[in-house]
Amino acid sequence: MKVIHLFFCFLFVAVASAQAIDLDKQNRDPKYVESIVGRSQKIVDKLGIADKTVQQEVCNIIANRYFELNDIYEKRDAKVKQIKESGITGTAKQEALSAAEFEKDAALYRSHFAFPANLSLFLNEKQIEQVKDGITFGVVMVTYTATLDMIPSLKQEEKEQIYAWLVEAREFALDAESSNKKHEAFGKYKGRINNYLSKRGYDLVKEREVWYKRIKEKEAQKK
Repeated sequence: MKVIHLFFCFLFVAVASAQAIDLDKQNRDPKYVESIVGRSQKIVDKLGIADKTVQQEVCNIIANRYFELNDIYEKRDAKVKQIKESGITGTAKQEALSAAEFEKDAALYRSHFAFPANLSLFLNEKQIEQVKDGITFGVVMVTYTATLDMIPSLKQEEKEQIYAWLVEAREFALDAESSNKKHEAFGKYKGRINNYLSKRGYDLVKEREVWYKRIKEKEAQKK
């Protein structure tokens, strides 16, 4: 009986947790809210969710993540500004700035893991991956596909390593404060991938030249 009781307690908590997710729009610019909700809805539209209520819940979760990131970085920026305007210098200033960054990183850490956990109340693993790709502009597959197209001779273990690094880059991009910062996160890993391939004996300059030539030939054939 205890096992059954615990099961229903767990089920009750799970159902309660999956109840309506409110949009965190209070005290925010209505135009900003509208923009973020629109961006979030475009991601949701690609998930193939039939239930309109679930669509709304997922859209709110995604939009709230954008709001949360904005709040985290705005709080960091305000503290940095306050520190710089306070007049403190030297070691005290550096320690204060470091503390502001640490607080930001701690908030990002909590937010990073809470986000997919919240999505998991309504989405399966594949759909959560789609959400992550939507937030990061689909850079994982765009870069991965382009790399494989550029170097058709890549070995299976090389393909797997490239993909693993791009997925890792996406995790950092998810926490970035702007689109430029998201692309910077991928840029660092693209550099790592290029170094890896060079060490494996690939002439990337030559591979890229041949690839561009193939692309031009395909475009000419279409015309």
